[in-house]
This record gives sequence, C-alpha cells and structure tokens, in this order.
Amino acid sequence: MAEHDCVKIDLRKVAVIGCGFVGSSTAFALMQSGLFSEMVLIDADADRAEGEALDISHGTPFARPMKIYAGNYQDITDAAIIIITAGANQKPDETRLDLVNKNTKIMRSIVTQIMEHGCEGILLIVSNPVDILTYVALKASGLPQNRVIGSGTVLDSGRLKSELGEHLGVDSRSIHAFIIGEHGDSEIAVFSSANVSGVPLNDVCEMRGFYSHEAAMREIAETVKNSAYEIIDKKKATYYGIAMAVRRICEAIVRDEKSILPVSVYLDEIYGLQDVVLSMPAIVGAKGAEGRMPISLSQEEQEKLLESAKILKNTIKETE
Repeated sequence: MAEHDCVKIDLRKVAVIGCGFVGSSTAFALMQSGLFSEMVLIDADADRAEGEALDISHGTPFARPMKIYAGNYQDITDAAIIIITAGANQKPDETRLDLVNKNTKIMRSIVTQIMEHGCEGILLIVSNPVDILTYVALKASGLPQNRVIGSGTVLDSGRLKSELGEHLGVDSRSIHAFIIGEHGDSEIAVFSSANVSGVPLNDVCEMRGFYSHEAAMREIAETVKNSAYEIIDKKKATYYGIAMAVRRICEAIVRDEKSILPVSVYLDEIYGLQDVVLSMPAIVGAKGAEGRMPISLSQEEQEKLLESAKILKNTIKETE
C-alpha cells in the first residue's frame, strides 16, 4: 500500500485551487463561515496565492481563528474538501460551453496532480462549464461518484428563489424551487413542483393577484438564465453569489446535513439519462453526494432535461 493511502482526513481543513475572483471570494466567504480551522490556497501564480492568503488572514481577528496560507499540492493531501475554481475567465458574449476546450485541459492537469499526491477529500468543482468539468474530474480522478461533485445550479436555484420571492412579496427562503440540467443556457426552471411553504406556486400567485402564469414563468426563467451574462456585461465577472453557494455546499458536507442541493452529479439510468453529469437535487452530506432526489417533472420539463443532457454529452465528445 502506498504511503499516501493512509492519509487521515482533517475535517476542519479546506483547499482552494485557483485564486482569481471566484477563488478568492470563496476563500473569504469560508473564512467568515467558521467551518474550517485551516485553509490552503493554490494558484499557478504563487504570488497571487500568497497575496490573497495574507489579505484574507488579516480579517481573522474579526471572525474566527483560522490558519490561512499559500501552499502546494503536498499541503492538501489531508484536506476534507478540495475546491477547484481555476480556469480561463468567461468573456462577454462567450457562453459557458465556449470555455470547455480551454478549461478541460486545465482541469485534467489539476486533478492529475491531486491524485498523484494521494488526496482523499471530496472534490468540489466550481470552474465553468461546471457540469462538463465535473465529468472530466470524475473520469480523470477515478474517485467514487459521490466524492466528485460540482457547484451545479445551487446559485441558479438561489437566483430563481430570489426572483420568485420578489415577484410574490415573500421571503425567498420559504420558496422551494430548483433549476436543473446544465448550469448555463439549457438549464430548466422546474415550476411544476415549485411551492411556497408547501402551497403550489400557481396558487400563491393567484393569492397575490397574478394569473398570467405562463408569461410570468417564462420571464422569470429568462431573467435567471441571463443573470450571469448581465453581471459580466456590467462588471466583467461574477463571483460573490457563487462564493456563497460554495459556502452553502461546504456547510452541508462539514455538518453532515443531508441537505437537498442541486449540485452537479453523475447520473445513469435516471430520467432516461446515461453517463452524464448535470445538476439535479442530491442529498449532500459528509460523504459528498450521498444520494439522488428524483423530483417530479412535467413532460415538458423532462424533455428539456434530456435535451440539456444531449447538449452536454455532445460537447464532451468534441473535446475527446
């Protein structure tokens, strides 16, 4: 047995690979969360990682004690969660799928180095296009399916809840609704099973005086889908929202919450899908994606899900 096979996981240790806007924002959010006592930052630009570590660590007197430092792959063998945000940035007018050729090579390189050092933690992929890169990471790592997950549509679903909450005038935390499929252009807003504290969405809409359900749903779904493009157009990048989404996923893992979150997971023989990674509600706990939660879909939603999977699979084939 190789020496690194005996590495003991430190449940209070996290690693962030990639210290750009998303990586540094994620590190900052995790520092404030109190979930971890140690955090390693890795970047191809070592000075960038050191600078971010210094800057973020100076905030610990106002949060909780935490060891934050720039390191290398040897420093993360015992990390409970390894968050990968590294990759080329999404440019204005560039879709997430346009990034695939550039970022697939980067992801394979990173995962290869992680596995060479015998890391035993959960891989949490955040780099875009996240569903495809989670698939790449899963295949390149050889790890069990539950231990390689992507941030998926956790942020998109949060955006959907936010839009619905504003539309209905209710607390978005009381809204239960998911975006599924690709984290991107072919994503699906699942309105058929959406509800507000158990009350069907359409019923609540009518209580609030809204009766044009189809038009309102289309508008809200389009607003959610185009949110990232709007932000990128205005400020060139989006990072705060995804940082909070990653923090939420880490909470579910570290606290073994068994929370239902729409993360990117490997799917086979579910909804007629085969050998694909996309975003679907999953039970997230200490072992990663511990189970799938096959929510009820309308016929139209299921057809759109199959189409979204087809787009992702075709894109993966183009990179092979």
